[in-house]
Amino acid sequence: MIEAVAARVNARLVSWGQHFDAFEQGGRLVVQREDELLDLPKPALVGRHQIGNAGTAVAAARELRGFDLGQRAIECGLLDVRWPARMQRLDTGPLPLLLKPDAELWLDGGHNPAAGQVLAQTLADIEEKSSKPLYLIVGMMGLKDAAGFLAPFRGLARHVITVPIPGAHETPYLPDRLAAVAVGAGLEAEEAAGIEAALKRADTLGAGPKRILICGSLYLAGHVLSLQTGVVQQSN
Repeated sequence: MIEAVAARVNARLVSWGQHFDAFEQGGRLVVQREDELLDLPKPALVGRHQIGNAGTAVAAARELRGFDLGQRAIECGLLDVRWPARMQRLDTGPLPLLLKPDAELWLDGGHNPAAGQVLAQTLADIEEKSSKPLYLIVGMMGLKDAAGFLAPFRGLARHVITVPIPGAHETPYLPDRLAAVAVGAGLEAEEAAGIEAALKRADTLGAGPKRILICGSLYLAGHVLSLQTGVVQQSN
């Protein structure tokens, strides 16, 4: 399909594995193109999947005509990139204050099975470097494949706490129903009245430092960020 459209509009098609490749080597991002090899810093975004994302962005940037995007500009972009609600560490603001000081709080808007796999892999990588029990706080839209999203966390997450999503434009899972789906996916789960209640509950589960991920919906992520900044979220 993409090949056909490119041919129809006479556009150059640049394909991963054929015209470029990207991989991590020695803690750096290496982008190999047909006519050059770029040795770049790893992107600031968390997760091994961001190597592929960054490599694709770099390859696209080098294809642009009429823009002076040299290696230095690309390096600055990789180091300065920020993507709210994509493995975003919340270490200041009102929500982290609900937890013990040694707790980690993360936010991600991932909401489909592919995102669940990537998130589980990313958290497993973090666990290898710094071991802490993982707890999930999850809210999802009712039409999403909740079981498929949650299944990759089996054996990785200690407990799931499900929450409602205020202001969602479509019907979300009721927390009790979503908790039942989590149990069906092989996870321990319970429901909470909202994000603050879920965080306070998670803080009581188990002893010692813990890692908490809020995930399952971009609408939930928007609600969390509004709680962090004090900005009232608009209904959709």
